[in-house]
Amino acid sequence: MQEDNIRFQSGGWQMEGRYHTGNSTKAAVITHPHPLYGGDMTNPVVAAIATAYQNAGFATLRFNFRGTGESGGTHDQGVGEQVDVVGAVDFLKGEGLGEIHLSGYSFGAWVNAMALQGALSVQGLTMVAPPVAFIDFKDDLRLPMLSAVLAGSRDEYAPPDQIRPLMGQWNPAARLEIIDGADHFFFGFLDEVTRWLV
Repeated sequence: MQEDNIRFQSGGWQMEGRYHTGNSTKAAVITHPHPLYGGDMTNPVVAAIATAYQNAGFATLRFNFRGTGESGGTHDQGVGEQVDVVGAVDFLKGEGLGEIHLSGYSFGAWVNAMALQGALSVQGLTMVAPPVAFIDFKDDLRLPMLSAVLAGSRDEYAPPDQIRPLMGQWNPAARLEIIDGADHFFFGFLDEVTRWLV
């Protein structure tokens, strides 16, 4: 589907993103995997997440975190990146979109979860391969807006047996979808990501 190249403000920096206008007042911000390991908004899993939300009628905004691609600034270990998520949400609100969701893949899922521990408020959240074996998700993390978590059965960074016990704490009503045979990168399973997420 058509996505326009846009810029939005995050702190003192300009972020680059790709924006798709949907057919409702709902929109999703989609965040990418760790930039120090090659992650950016063009990642195939990020694109699959965007397609899932677009198919559901959402406007979507996927963007590069600070210091990635043409976005200003430098990598900030997930701290400044939380500010970038807020900037993306503010951009969508400025477009007149009233119901905002977040979805992130790997590092992006963690950044979104941490951003929601601050003043940021959204109406929905999904996570793809939250890297619980790689990054600390905090013992007392609560995510009442979480609806779904997607993981591969062979994912060593987001192992389902480590995610499952956390679901009751994050949000007992959320569903955990496990894609049999998929690893952290979902090679050969992108259609399943799109189908099961929203």
